[in-house]
Amino acid sequence: MGLGDRYADFIYRVATTKNKFKTIITPIGIILWFGLSVLFVFASLWLDKLLPLRLSLPAPINIFVSVPVLIIGSILALGTVITFVKARGSPVPLNPPKKLVTTGFNSQIRNPMLLGWIIMLFGVGILLNSLSLIFIFTPLFILLNVLYLKTIEEKEMEKKFGKQYINDKVSVPMFIPRFGKRK
Repeated sequence: MGLGDRYADFIYRVATTKNKFKTIITPIGIILWFGLSVLFVFASLWLDKLLPLRLSLPAPINIFVSVPVLIIGSILALGTVITFVKARGSPVPLNPPKKLVTTGFNSQIRNPMLLGWIIMLFGVGILLNSLSLIFIFTPLFILLNVLYLKTIEEKEMEKKFGKQYINDKVSVPMFIPRFGKRK
């Protein structure tokens, strides 16, 4: 059993038990999620200064371009959080809803909150005129999350929801929605 399998098993055990540990660990998961994102933003600003990398959009244009991107990302991320809360859980893997969420944005993509967050990172990169956030740190964020999804979360979800999740995984794309009817 590899490290990813052991971590997926740990998440499964915590997520399927009734204890206060889940309540305590949920805010820690949220802080880590935000912390990684903030770290990437500050690292990109540092790298932009170090290498002099700048996107050269003047102040009103970068705002007009970034605001719609930020709004779209926020709608995806917050809409997903609301859907998870309505299902009596959170997007934090250690305290998820008891049933597989296949409504709302999750009916079109399996990871709408993550997609929303990625879109927001691109929006922040445009707003801050940060080439390294747009072309280095956001792609790195995507890579790290896809590795996590593939090596840990998907295994844990298959263990928790079985055939229902496997069918959802086959019919619902990870990030890029297929509009129209689900298979």
